Amino acid sequence: MDIPNFSVWVDADSCPVPVRDYVIRFAKRLLFKTFFVANREIGMPKQDNFKMIVAENHKDAADDLIVEKVEQNDIVITRDIPLANRLVEKNITVLNDRGVLYTKENIRERLSIRNFNFELNQMSITTDKGGSYGKKEAQLFVNCFDKEIQKKLKNQ
Repeated sequence: MDIPNFSVWVDADSCPVPVRDYVIRFAKRLLFKTFFVANREIGMPKQDNFKMIVAENHKDAADDLIVEKVEQNDIVITRDIPLANRLVEKNITVLNDRGVLYTKENIRERLSIRNFNFELNQMSITTDKGGSYGKKEAQLFVNCFDKEIQKKLKNQ
């Protein structure tokens, strides 16, 4: 089996365990390089194609590291919409842990909604935090991730 010519980057600070576990299982099977980036150490299996990168402990350090290191053919998994926006601007494939593929067509709206909710939160007005993470959300992620991985493998 050829080693894929892309890597998967996981913004691991807030990544749900089921997503992390699925990415690990998929990466073990297909052998693509996988980078988990966070402000703290996150346990993972020892394997040559996995790397845990602990970013400096300041605001946006992990995001900045991902933006700096990601390459054109890579995939990034993040729920951080400002980070997703930065990556979409660089034409990087970005999806969240609920199976949403961020594109130039949808990222501006998502960023606008995020900023509006952030402003409401700053004024102590609570907003919906997106609900819980369960089997439905995990399955949406799996479907989207599989689709994007297959596109990358097909285009090698």
